[in-house]
Amino acid sequence: MSPDPDQQDTAAMPQTSAVPDPLDLEAFRGNAHALVDWITDYLAGLDSRPVRESVEPGEIRNKLPDCAPEAAESFTEMLADLDRVVVPGLAHWQHPGWFAFFPCQSSPPSVLGELAAAGLGVQGMMWATSPAATEIEAQVLDWLVDLLNVPQRWKTTAEGGGVIQAGASTATHTAMVVAREACRQRSGASAEEMVAYTSSQAHSSLEKGALLTGFGHIRLLDVDSDFAAKPEAFLEQIAADRRNGLTPAFLGSSVGTTATAAVDPLPALGEIARSEQIWHHVDAAYGGSAMVCDEFRHHQQGLEIVDSYTFNPHKWLATNIECSVMWVADRRPLIETLSVKPPYLRNPASDSGQVIDYRDWHAPLGRPFRALKLWFVLRSFGAEGLRQMIRNHVGWARGLATRIDEHPRLERIAPVHFALVSFVHNDGNAATDALAKAVNADGRFFVTVSEHQEQRFVRVSVGSTWTTKRHVEQLWDVIASNA
Repeated sequence: MSPDPDQQDTAAMPQTSAVPDPLDLEAFRGNAHALVDWITDYLAGLDSRPVRESVEPGEIRNKLPDCAPEAAESFTEMLADLDRVVVPGLAHWQHPGWFAFFPCQSSPPSVLGELAAAGLGVQGMMWATSPAATEIEAQVLDWLVDLLNVPQRWKTTAEGGGVIQAGASTATHTAMVVAREACRQRSGASAEEMVAYTSSQAHSSLEKGALLTGFGHIRLLDVDSDFAAKPEAFLEQIAADRRNGLTPAFLGSSVGTTATAAVDPLPALGEIARSEQIWHHVDAAYGGSAMVCDEFRHHQQGLEIVDSYTFNPHKWLATNIECSVMWVADRRPLIETLSVKPPYLRNPASDSGQVIDYRDWHAPLGRPFRALKLWFVLRSFGAEGLRQMIRNHVGWARGLATRIDEHPRLERIAPVHFALVSFVHNDGNAATDALAKAVNADGRFFVTVSEHQEQRFVRVSVGSTWTTKRHVEQLWDVIASNA
């Protein structure tokens, strides 16, 4: 006769350790302290690591099990896997030797703001769902209007306003949707008949935006010797398109292009756009942060006739990624284009018209509390601290540019408007590529290479939060010894 299972001797059964409770707040407290300690040690040790870890495709995934765990695992195991699995598969964007692409800055105050936002876990789609998230974002972006000296009408207290998008690409695509609808209402043209214009040096998000928003045509305008868009090329292309029955609808200008940080002539382009009833959007994703310093503001003349503008605090203003500011001169076309009001989102505050519902300012419905980390950064650094950081980076970049100018085998190909230095080896493309490869092989630094009209060139972008003058000088030593 089989024993009654209810009468079995449980003492003879194998004992297992207590299952971790993921909702244990006291355990969370200890785990959070351990994680902050780990992050601090990671950042403190970056200078002794290579900028990019040596890893082959699939190597990280092979360290992971084939299926999700059935039983709960301890946080200690997860923390250990940051060292075992994650760090060995990283390009360390916060490394002081990171001179590639553009910076993707972070800072301790921003990390703490991100942690606080994650802990609060609010969904800020409307004022009613998170009043603090909405009003802090509006106020902080109004602060930035003054800090960057952009037009006062861009404040939420005036006819315009600002919103934090996930990235400059998202902001640009949003502007293109609004431009398309404004053009449709004004001219009756279909999207397929509309034309978008931008520089041949503009970010690829402009071309992708034309695909996503249905523009039938995009024109890449010729540039001058400083890689800035030519106003005469813009005029000529508009005339040609109108002769062919097309409707000019959107212009994307740049303050700091990706390849060379070129600055388009905003006043001249803006006057043409205004006279032709073309929506003018400015992508200052990189260069916009420098406008906290008045000596760079000549690059943004003409903003008073711009329709929309974006810049990335997560590039060069010490704030973690997914913090891109988008301003509009008049918020009505934006809200009218993107506002959809199903019954389940109706509420007295929204119906009153006295609040901002940021769900109407971009494509997604849901949105995190992105403003919290920016708020923490502005308060922790102060405007003075941010200005000093920008000025340091620009000064070190210009010092590097001077050394390149004085070197007999190197040649700078573009002005240093901000903190990007673009240069070539005089022996040609193969020598330029070899130089970049040698710099990256050193392990302490990472630079990238781009190309214009079949000429290869090296880009050195000074801007990591943790970069110092010493790192730039060490980089130059490697460049000079391999040139």
